[in-house]
Amino acid sequence: MLQMSEVLDELDLKKYNTSEEGRLRLIPAMRNCRKAVLRGCSLSEFSCASLVSTLKSNPSHLRELDLSENKLWDSGVKLLCDFLEDPHCKLETLRLSWCWLSRISCASLASALKSNPSHLRELDLWGNNLWSSDVRLLSDLKESPTCRLETLRW
Repeated sequence: MLQMSEVLDELDLKKYNTSEEGRLRLIPAMRNCRKAVLRGCSLSEFSCASLVSTLKSNPSHLRELDLSENKLWDSGVKLLCDFLEDPHCKLETLRLSWCWLSRISCASLASALKSNPSHLRELDLWGNNLWSSDVRLLSDLKESPTCRLETLRW
């Protein structure tokens, strides 16, 4: 049984023997874990709004978030950027592999990281069919002395 008061090292929604809808009901538990894996959990824009609302709750212990293999599109990433801009965000690793992202997502991420040079050190955008010009803003930001981003994988 998952206790909402304990801080978990990892919450992997695929490990719970439940439907996709049931896994999505576990999203509020993410505020009490250090690493959340939502890989291939069929997240939608609505799910992203719920996710961001959960993540913005204070305190959030989350340091690593894997949203890979979800069709987040640009609209989902834009919602996620609300969390990255939040001063309480302590996220160090964000994985968005195979999430159907475009240049617009890269611009949103760069803007969020510029407005709040958060703790983010690793950003994984692998498998999104991005070009060098699409990630240029993120690459340039990585070179900024105020940005903590060390690894950008695309």
